[in-house]
Amino acid sequence: MHNDPELNGKYLGTITKDFAVVSDTLKEASYQIRKRGFSDYPIFPISKVHIPVGQILISRFEVQLNWNFYVSYLDEFIQRKIVEDQEVFKQAYKDPDEYCCLFVIDVEFTNIVFIPYPED
Repeated sequence: MHNDPELNGKYLGTITKDFAVVSDTLKEASYQIRKRGFSDYPIFPISKVHIPVGQILISRFEVQLNWNFYVSYLDEFIQRKIVEDQEVFKQAYKDPDEYCCLFVIDVEFTNIVFIPYPED
């Protein structure tokens, strides 16, 4: 549960580019999930193809992005056995007001990463 060095290069560029476009929407969704009591641990799965994890939030075709952005939270990840030790996850989870928790799913790379929201 850390920012994997493998993220650099191929992934970092396309993720960062798309993240800059959608970060305000993701930050607001994170806030609403926490405010409404759904979870203290929002997670945003992203993938270039349709995935069965979470609910689609922003389709890459709607906004001309490289990635689809989904919305989910820790409970679903535990149910699907993506996260096996919730205490380890909770300790690694970064401040959701400052960082977005992305679950990157691609052919060669699947990992949870934390990307800081742009400063206002």
